[in-house]
Amino acid sequence: MLLSKTSEYALQALIYLAAQPEGEPVLSRDISDYLRVPAQYLAKILQDLAKRGVLDSFKGRGGGFVLRPGADQMNILDIVEVVEGQPFGQGCVLGLKACADETACPVHYQWKPLKAEVMSLLGKQTIGSMAEAVRAGRYRIHLPGGSELHIRPLATKNQAS
Repeated sequence: MLLSKTSEYALQALIYLAAQPEGEPVLSRDISDYLRVPAQYLAKILQDLAKRGVLDSFKGRGGGFVLRPGADQMNILDIVEVVEGQPFGQGCVLGLKACADETACPVHYQWKPLKAEVMSLLGKQTIGSMAEAVRAGRYRIHLPGGSELHIRPLATKNQAS
């Protein structure tokens, strides 16, 4: 709703990766299949996150993506800034070029306190805390068509045998 699809997919993938056993690479296609998002689009997002230092990427057999150390402490605003290349929440809610206290749009003063609250909330939610909620079964992703998907960590190699 407030975030671009690219930011939404990046956040969902990062939460999913953070919920996996530490250090075990996950293929982008496995993530896209699980989250039911377009595979090529997600692969590009994950590659960009690796280039920007959020993920490590491994090629070949046993390859995939893993969170870099410390990435689980990034919050939603951090990730959106990495993905979009600019701070989230800048600019007018109506898209006007000039909107500030001096040149307010029709909803500026009503939106300003709400925006501060939203920014505070997004700044408090870390990838790690959201992944913990996933592991505890408190977090769900609502899919198109109204179905729900509970994120569960992939089976580790020991569990799969």
